[in-house]
Amino acid sequence: MRALTESDVRASFVNADPEELRLIEMPHDFLLIDWDFRDFLAWRDPASSKRGCVVVEVDGRVMGIVLRAADPARARSGMCNICHLMQPGNQVALFSARRAGAAGARGDSVGTYICADLTCHDNVRLAHPLAPNEIRLPGQIDSRLDGTKRRMEGFAKRVLEGLV
Repeated sequence: MRALTESDVRASFVNADPEELRLIEMPHDFLLIDWDFRDFLAWRDPASSKRGCVVVEVDGRVMGIVLRAADPARARSGMCNICHLMQPGNQVALFSARRAGAAGARGDSVGTYICADLTCHDNVRLAHPLAPNEIRLPGQIDSRLDGTKRRMEGFAKRVLEGLV
């Protein structure tokens, strides 16, 4: 992902009103982000426990999305639809995003289950432990990274469908 400034990030949001943009806080480590190893930027807003933000490049355009989190499930386990990792049930939450444009103004939204702390980008980079009879194939981590990026871009495109 290309390096972004705070102004770039704030200008990229497609489904936020001016008041919401004013209230969003950047992640605490924003100035330390290594953009060369980022496929997308996602964080829980320190100012609001229910708000999350995602910034992803879609077709060469940087696009920010404001998310709303539902309370985490009490299920035994759940799978994140972005990184495809199984997590304990309280570590996966339903996030919804108001669609962009007129559809969002009417109240249309899209949602998906995502890691509750929005750390999908980091989670896929951690190699899961192997069973004694398993081997790690070359490129296995790369395919997980590509899939995570592709699924996040797909979610962003669903938010943009409101502009059409």
